[in-house]
Amino acid sequence: MKIQERTGAGAGRPAAPAQPSVGDRLPTPPRERKPALAALAVLLILVGALGATMLVLQAGDRIEVVKVTKEIQAGESVGDNVTSVMVAADDSINYVKWEQLGALRTLKAKSTIYKDTVVMGQMFAKAASLPAGKASVGLALKEGHYPSDIKAGDIVSAYRVGTTTSGNSGSNSGGNSGTGGGTSSGGALVDDARVNTVAEDDDATVSTGNLSLTLLVDQADAAALATAAAAGEVAIVHVPGN
Repeated sequence: MKIQERTGAGAGRPAAPAQPSVGDRLPTPPRERKPALAALAVLLILVGALGATMLVLQAGDRIEVVKVTKEIQAGESVGDNVTSVMVAADDSINYVKWEQLGALRTLKAKSTIYKDTVVMGQMFAKAASLPAGKASVGLALKEGHYPSDIKAGDIVSAYRVGTTTSGNSGSNSGGNSGTGGGTSSGGALVDDARVNTVAEDDDATVSTGNLSLTLLVDQADAAALATAAAAGEVAIVHVPGN
């Protein structure tokens, strides 16, 4: 009987609310969209891709140009003292392309071009040009009248040297006797001249000991130097610190 009463009493109570199942989720608030940031991110991606593409294209657009391998003096041709290098193409720079080397060899340097310089067209001209106030003087030097290691670009001094001979032995005004021969020398004709070119004919140097070269000097010194050179009375020496 008690069991039936309890059962009857429980039947009259309202049922407890059902609990949500484990698989159901609570609703989440909607995300706030930011279209400006999304557009900026897309723009940055496009800019980066464009920049990378331009770098690749520029790296691939290269040309072969001329570089000198030794110092070229004013008035000289590059000769065989050249090599080729690859550089980025740039229409604003007047590079001398490697295929133009034949034409370049017919031109002369306007001024000194130093070793490892990538040359440009404006560095050369059809005729050799000298700096203002300068003159180029050719010398044919006897053996012993020049340093054995002389080369283009050296700075030297030029002196007048010669031999004087008297016909008879005698005494000079100071009471010293002469022997009929001697060497006289004067002061420097040129204190600092640049060796412009040195003859490339090694056979002549070996056989005779003579050497031909040209010096770049001040115009005021050119006449005296040329006169002494014509008489074969010039010797040159390296200046200190050369």
